[in-house]
Amino acid sequence: MTFQTRLLRCGLITASLVLLAPLFGSCHPPRSPGEPAVVLMERLVHPGVRFNWRNVSCPLCKALFTILDVALLSDTNEERVARAVGEACIRLHLADEQVCIEITELFRTDFIRALQESLLWPTEACALLVGPSCGKFDIYAPWNITLPKIPKPPVTPPSPPKPGSPKSRVLFLTDIHWDQEYEAGSGADCKEPLCCRNKSGSPSWKQRKAGYWGTYGKCDLPLRTVENALENVAKAGPWDWVYWTGDIPAHNVWSQTRTQQLSELKIVSRLIRKHLGPHVAVYPAVGNHESTPVNSFPPPFIHGNRSSAWLYDTMAEEWAAWLPEQALKTLRYGGFYTVEVEPGLRVVSLNMNFCARENFWLMVNSTDPANQLQWLVHTLQDSEDKGEKVHIIGHIPPGLCLGSWSWNYYHIVNRYESTIAGQFFGHTHVDEYQMFYDEATMTRPLGVAFIAPSVTTYVDLNPGYRVYYVDGSYESSSRLVLDHETYIMNLTEANQSPEPPHNPEPNPKWTLLYRATEAYGVPTMFPSDCDGLIRTFINNDRAFQRFWYLRFKGHVSGPCTETCKTTALCFLKSGRYEELEKCDMLNGFGGSLVRAARNTLC
Repeated sequence: MTFQTRLLRCGLITASLVLLAPLFGSCHPPRSPGEPAVVLMERLVHPGVRFNWRNVSCPLCKALFTILDVALLSDTNEERVARAVGEACIRLHLADEQVCIEITELFRTDFIRALQESLLWPTEACALLVGPSCGKFDIYAPWNITLPKIPKPPVTPPSPPKPGSPKSRVLFLTDIHWDQEYEAGSGADCKEPLCCRNKSGSPSWKQRKAGYWGTYGKCDLPLRTVENALENVAKAGPWDWVYWTGDIPAHNVWSQTRTQQLSELKIVSRLIRKHLGPHVAVYPAVGNHESTPVNSFPPPFIHGNRSSAWLYDTMAEEWAAWLPEQALKTLRYGGFYTVEVEPGLRVVSLNMNFCARENFWLMVNSTDPANQLQWLVHTLQDSEDKGEKVHIIGHIPPGLCLGSWSWNYYHIVNRYESTIAGQFFGHTHVDEYQMFYDEATMTRPLGVAFIAPSVTTYVDLNPGYRVYYVDGSYESSSRLVLDHETYIMNLTEANQSPEPPHNPEPNPKWTLLYRATEAYGVPTMFPSDCDGLIRTFINNDRAFQRFWYLRFKGHVSGPCTETCKTTALCFLKSGRYEELEKCDMLNGFGGSLVRAARNTLC
């Protein structure tokens, strides 16, 4: 083997970790209470890997990636790149050998095609891997959307509605993650990224086994638990409408097929329609797990078999009972749409995969993919002209998006603060929120992105769902969130009755975990109240520890102090990615908190 061949092989293995990092670092267990964020980050990026990028010199890194760039100019090297990725995955013990083989084969064509069409310079790759001293990671260059030259209307601070005013009761579902291969009694502690499956084996006497209704650990849900949740929310109605922000499939991202993804989309969509009834309007959003490969959402200029038409067309067919034809048209185009919920209120469903770093297609062009944000501006301006209020729903919270996308979105929310009455997201699986402030001072709160907890248990959680109480349908209604509730199934109780023979409960209860205004002692969940809560959490640790307990849907083993608490508070204040970075640097963590937050995406 020549020196050049060995160097190329080494370069391919090194570069392959750029691909592997998001695949095995895209959804991890929530931070252990009190775990330092810097240590957490090292664990998150490559769990179980002892390789340290900081030990690679900058010149060597750039030399390796220069060779990779040359190699990718030729289609004949695709097989070599794919082999290198699989080899790196196996050698670094990122996953079981079979998982490495399967995920490499699944991702190879899409990822390599995107990499060939992108301009990933060696300085950018090495800045990402070695650190900012080796270059600047600016592959996602800054860009700006265009706002109309119409002046922003005067802002009137919202007032709580008068007693007896109508309220809308809105069901919110997110992150179902149904696992077709879930098997009660299988191993709950396995070496694969997802356990409690028919391939997880039988647990030894020292290991935990999968419960009937679900399991604390790296496990998703059996269909019976999903159905039980829908049966219970149907009984808990009536609902004025439903927001559903995606992530239907399980976390077995290495072995998914388009046929499987579409089957699960159809089954869960029809179950929701069956249990909630034909007269309840449901407004879905696209999650990052709906596609396969996971996170793979090509912009609309990618045509043919590599496009997302296979997914969006099926969504349009399944959701036609809920959405009008104009909404289905933009859904087929780019996975986003807008609908009038009722007179005076409009919903906008965004495809947040166009803001996600894990979507490797954005390496080709990350400037307002599908012109979605420009379309959002036109939609909001039209609503402002009509006097409508708007709710925005999506999967990934905007504060976790790519920097330029997040900055532009924040700018839009500032301009249309009197029109945007609510923002609703999921994805993190836990119960939290992110604040938006007036850009001129960054002190006046003007918006909240509510992040609801998941239906799934992944990772170490109780199953759950959210209910929002929104200022209702009447003249001059703010349409803001007044309150919200979280309901859970307590798995400890559901999987084992207190009476012999300790069998699973046949009809487990879904109980109210908390109501926000009661738990936190605030009158509403307006932006000013949510901002005030952050100050309360800073000064009153008992209040913060209650938030921390509720954040994990009532299943957390210990307190969150010092660095852990700083990380959590940084996140709450950071509706814009840039603000998360600033909070990170001001507290002396050198970027570790930002990377930790980004790598706990699900």
